[in-house]
Amino acid sequence: MKGRVVILDEIADRQCAALIVDGQLHELSIDPEGDRVLPGAIFRAIADRPMKGQGGIFVKLPDGQTGFLRQVSGIAPGQRLLVQVSGPAEAGKAFPVTTRLLFKSRFAIVTPDAPGLNISRRIKDEDLRADLSALATEAMAGAEARLGLILRSACAEAEPDAIAEDIAAMRDLAQAVLADVTGDAELLVDGAVAHDIAFRDWLDPAPDEVITEPGGFADLGVDDLVAALLEPRVDLSGGGHMMIEATRALVAVDVNTGPDTSPAASLKVNIAAARDLGRQLRLRGLGGQVVVDFAPMSKKDRAVLDQVIKAAFKAEGDAHLAGWTNLGLYELTRRRDRLPLEDLAEGLFA
Repeated sequence: MKGRVVILDEIADRQCAALIVDGQLHELSIDPEGDRVLPGAIFRAIADRPMKGQGGIFVKLPDGQTGFLRQVSGIAPGQRLLVQVSGPAEAGKAFPVTTRLLFKSRFAIVTPDAPGLNISRRIKDEDLRADLSALATEAMAGAEARLGLILRSACAEAEPDAIAEDIAAMRDLAQAVLADVTGDAELLVDGAVAHDIAFRDWLDPAPDEVITEPGGFADLGVDDLVAALLEPRVDLSGGGHMMIEATRALVAVDVNTGPDTSPAASLKVNIAAARDLGRQLRLRGLGGQVVVDFAPMSKKDRAVLDQVIKAAFKAEGDAHLAGWTNLGLYELTRRRDRLPLEDLAEGLFA
């Protein structure tokens, strides 16, 4: 399967979406079972008790749910707040929330309390940037001064009317939500479901094909690609492999060579593992502390591997590379940005 292909499907009444790039699974989104709160949801919340030792405060959400806001100053118990869910909640824990709301569409992001206009740096053409700036200024005319706007890179290939419609929709939604600050805790904006995420975030650059026929996951082999992610073993070039296993405390990664145990073979396998590790963690929905036991190699080869790791995780974002420990392990942390695939895919994929 060559090129960029977006596949939208529905399995057991749950939306699923996949982005395949040259036959490799690059992105995956599966709606959770039941009425789960999704990242991006916006609530009117009520400040509860501060946890100064943890640098934050709990907030009350509807239906007895709880959020945790990493902010204490300027917030009093009982105060009404608008908060947005910034990631999934671990089992038994509060939802991570933020007061920095984002109203995101395919072409635009409206940013309350961050005024000004920003255009994606990926749009280089100065004439186009000027045209987009004029379009945005007109579309935001009359909006609250506190609203800022970011134009996304997808604007480069879009029709002006489509961009203007997107801006207006996000502007109106933001103003309506910002005006709705009184009353009990309430869900004001749903988080994005799988098909919306694909349409909003995966169409730039434009895909070669978008497949919406029922059964697309099975017909095009996406089922098998997802099933492989549910296994700890990841085969690597040269006969090596890595094992990715999540524990309660951390994610452990063990890299092994194949029959060839020479220093050159170890470095080759380690490089292959480093290049694919970020994608594997993202698709598996794994985060927190990650400890990697690379195949044995000389300390002088670590400098080469360091550069590979940095380049690989630069594209992933939200990762902190702590580096080597005294025992020769490599440590990093990655922000949890989705539910574990093991939980989402249970019962859907063999």
